[in-house]
Amino acid sequence: METTYRVAVERNRLKFAAAHMATFTGDLEPLHGHNYALFIEVTGGLTQDSWVIDFGQLKRIGRDICGALDHKFLLQGASSLLSVDRGDEVRVGFRDRSYVFPKRDVIDLPVDNTTAERLAEWIGGQVLEALRQAGATNIVKLRVGLEEAPGQSGWWESNL
Repeated sequence: METTYRVAVERNRLKFAAAHMATFTGDLEPLHGHNYALFIEVTGGLTQDSWVIDFGQLKRIGRDICGALDHKFLLQGASSLLSVDRGDEVRVGFRDRSYVFPKRDVIDLPVDNTTAERLAEWIGGQVLEALRQAGATNIVKLRVGLEEAPGQSGWWESNL
């Protein structure tokens, strides 16, 4: 039986504020925002330094992602329910409603909905890419949680 270890970084400086409007049962929520808090857990074997990963490195990865999302509108760019015109401005339409955002204020995410679960999944992909670029070959599982309000979180995890 192989021994694995788990480390986690969360909250403190892993936060961002962003706006979104998720779709549910064929309808669109009103535009609103959250003060999100990020949780990142990695499981794996120990490196030569006797750790799964340096906490500082994992926090930097999380802070970089949070920084890119902070004070942005999170667009569900793969939604089948929204019409999106991506020009100099980003125009989003839904039935009788339309919104216009400055392009610089929009993060066009390749997700079908901006639920906490889908955002956690997208963030997980970003964390995974950063871990691969850093050469972290000992990681066997990644788990990401995104809290959009105290006591209300969506989670994604993947065995690698």
